[in-house]
Amino acid sequence: MPVSDKEIQDILNKYKSKLDSNVINEEVENFEPSSEFSKEYDQFKKEYVTNKVSFYEKWCAIAESVIKVNPSKKDQEKLEKSIEFAHLNVTPTSVASFSMFIASIFLLVAVLIGVIGFFVFDNTSVLLLSFLFILLALISLKFLTNIPHRFADKWRLQASNQMVLCILYIVIYMRHTSNLENALNFAAEHISPPLSLDLRKVFWDVETGKFSTMKDSLENYLIRWRDTNLEFVNSFHLVESSLYEPDEGRRVELLDKGLKVILDGTYDKMLHYAHELKNPITMLHMLGVILPILGLVMFPLVGTFMGGMVRWWHLAFVYNLFLPILVYNMGVNILSKRPTGYGESIINVKAKKKVSSFGFFLMAIFILISLSPFLLHLINPSYDVAFLGDKFLDFECYGTGVCYGPYGLGATLLSLFFPLGIALGVGMHYSAKTKGAMEIRKEIKKLESEFSTSLFQLGTRIGDGIPTESAFRDVAENMVGTPTGDFFGRIHLNLTRGGKGIEGAIFDENNGAILNYRTPLIESSMEVLVESSKKGPAVVSQALISISNYVNKIKHINERLKDLLADIISSMKGQIKFLTPIIAGIVVGISSMMVSVISKLSDMNPEQMQAGGSESFPTGAATLSELFSKTDTIPGYFFQLVVGIYVIQIIYILTVLSSGIENGSDKLNEQYLIGQNLIKSTALYLIISLIVILLFNGLASSILPEF
Repeated sequence: MPVSDKEIQDILNKYKSKLDSNVINEEVENFEPSSEFSKEYDQFKKEYVTNKVSFYEKWCAIAESVIKVNPSKKDQEKLEKSIEFAHLNVTPTSVASFSMFIASIFLLVAVLIGVIGFFVFDNTSVLLLSFLFILLALISLKFLTNIPHRFADKWRLQASNQMVLCILYIVIYMRHTSNLENALNFAAEHISPPLSLDLRKVFWDVETGKFSTMKDSLENYLIRWRDTNLEFVNSFHLVESSLYEPDEGRRVELLDKGLKVILDGTYDKMLHYAHELKNPITMLHMLGVILPILGLVMFPLVGTFMGGMVRWWHLAFVYNLFLPILVYNMGVNILSKRPTGYGESIINVKAKKKVSSFGFFLMAIFILISLSPFLLHLINPSYDVAFLGDKFLDFECYGTGVCYGPYGLGATLLSLFFPLGIALGVGMHYSAKTKGAMEIRKEIKKLESEFSTSLFQLGTRIGDGIPTESAFRDVAENMVGTPTGDFFGRIHLNLTRGGKGIEGAIFDENNGAILNYRTPLIESSMEVLVESSKKGPAVVSQALISISNYVNKIKHINERLKDLLADIISSMKGQIKFLTPIIAGIVVGISSMMVSVISKLSDMNPEQMQAGGSESFPTGAATLSELFSKTDTIPGYFFQLVVGIYVIQIIYILTVLSSGIENGSDKLNEQYLIGQNLIKSTALYLIISLIVILLFNGLASSILPEF
């Protein structure tokens, strides 16, 4: 008797409901991953598949609900690629909506400032500020739309830092065990995120059924690197080809070729990058440092000639907001073109992070000192004293209650405490945060630098037929007094006196030799040793010698690439440590003298100057005094604040850029350098500023004595 469609559907619904109640409620909610992939699943679940939404993602969602803007088809395709690459929880529509939302806010602020300033306060200088906000709205529209591209570039740079090591670990593992899945798992355990997370995602896509085979999942992942790092893709394909090679010698040759392809490709690309980097860096220095700072000299006169239309907040808008965004954008573009696959081996150092509360305390004190001219004026508006031939505060007040200033030399000197406080606070925070970790990293790098030589010695002795225990003892004696010698000596003791096997002597949870030497290189090398020891001493010897040779090759390439970048890096460090602080300090001193001269000329009237006699004043000074108005000039106090903050911003941006060019994405080293450079470079700027301000103002006082 045939079964009707209705009966079939009833049966399906019946068992579907049972599955929903039994499987989903009981099994899925209380799911425990199987032992086959539990480690990859747990790590990926904790580090990648989270429900946490970033600040940017939240605001994109909010903006899309308020104002929905669809990007062009061309922009949408690019945004989709970047969003997928960076694993962002946004859509091209939400990204375009967010950029339009922020731009609309800036436009609204510009309109409000223009209307209130022109019709309420009848102040035409506010119109310039309104125009600057319109300019900011146009810039933000493009800048915010490109944020997913920035995230994608950052992810690419971070992942590319680990690519050579990734291929290295895969090749090392597959030399003795021709199993791609185990080799990928081995590499994912010993390299840093985000590339390690990408490799776990390859496993996860197979386990969840998105792809039926590991080869398909891996090929889907490699597609995204074809445009930016073809060498990485080709290396993986050579590694895959070794799986189908029956001849052992040919199989090992393909593995070695895979590593050679990514090393040679990285070297060639970095060579071209180093040659093409000079012009962009020169342009960055000129447009972001030299020309803007030198152009500041004219601003005191510009404000006077334009009748007070240019105020200090216009200067702050351009130098503390617009220019830093422009310079940062140029720097990011330079970093985005950095070849993938090259970078320092990022050593994950877990050290106790400290926060310099003393630094933030100093910052608060120094900022309070820098604001003291306004506090003194607020307490006693008529208070002022003479200071080095000038007034200390020099506020210009009118009967309407409107005050301008401070124009005094003392107030300008007190303003130096503001950038000093910020530099000390931020710099000491980063220094305290990274000091312990950097010390540990230096020791680890020292250990790794000599480890390849010891591995070669160990592999050679085992290959000569010496027992493993004796081989460890011999290498430890040859390298006595070094961290590597201590490490191998500890293994020898565990083997001979502890009664442990090789795996227990190295990886025992209580007294294994690896406990005090947990670095990716050492840990992975010892795991290869343990794994290969199951197949005989000949395999152990070959594996250790191969690791030593591979590590030496990578070090040789890295050192050669650093030589290529040496001129660029040294030039940038010179900009950070010397050129920028010195030029800015001299400009501040010259501008302070110009403000002082204008103030004194403004305070003198022609009758007083003529009564003083021609010997006291230069020819034409009476005419000049009628041209300048003190209240139309940007006070030296605010001028120094703007320049000081800009110097701190430029030092920060250039430090991030130089660290990125030299080492790739290395947050620890970047923060350490920021802490060091902010304190030292800002201190140099303040010393130069103090000397030049006192020197030039003393010169101005001698030319135009107090009347």
